[in-house]
Amino acid sequence: MSCVAPAGSPEVTQGPRILAMGDSMMAAHKVSGRAVSNYVARSLNEPIQDHSMLGASMSYALPITGAMGLNIAKQFRGGAWDWVVVNGGGNDLWLGCGCHGCDNKMEKLISDDGKVGKIPSLVSRLRGTGAQVLWVGYLRSPGVGSPIESCKDEGDELEKRLSQMAKSTYGVHFVSIADLVPHGDRSFHGLDMIHPSLKGSAEIGKRVTNYIRKVDPIR
Repeated sequence: MSCVAPAGSPEVTQGPRILAMGDSMMAAHKVSGRAVSNYVARSLNEPIQDHSMLGASMSYALPITGAMGLNIAKQFRGGAWDWVVVNGGGNDLWLGCGCHGCDNKMEKLISDDGKVGKIPSLVSRLRGTGAQVLWVGYLRSPGVGSPIESCKDEGDELEKRLSQMAKSTYGVHFVSIADLVPHGDRSFHGLDMIHPSLKGSAEIGKRVTNYIRKVDPIR
């Protein structure tokens, strides 16, 4: 049985409290119970509320569907959490700028010093609840047949800024998975070569779990 509570359930108020948020990288395989959050829940033996959604972005503007979760910031619906595990920004850069104007989009997401933008604003809001915030980076293309191969430079720049944000903000953590995929290895990605495969989701979950255990040894 999965330890992950469905998004429509009441917020967890007792016991261990972990919230997952984000886009397709986090949400992939939720239906089959094998998403990143499912792996973390089983490994830590703790329930997780997962609000991540396929296609979600930081800049999604439509009000109704945004409130349903396509806007990542609106996936946070209050509650007291020990940890919030979140990712995002990839859809804003890949789909949002279409390989044009990424510099401007990047600045709106997060400034070079990691202190200003949609991402730091969300993180500050989450930290205001007392939660530890763990931001997760993105899988990289294995260098073969991926539509996002040309986005490597933007991915590296985003991670540099996220890392700076974590270094300069108490209670904020960044886990990179940029080194997870060996060159030429397609097994970490699904058929679209963008989203994680079952193996990819499990490996991301493993890295998240190991980080939380290192920082929070009681788990």
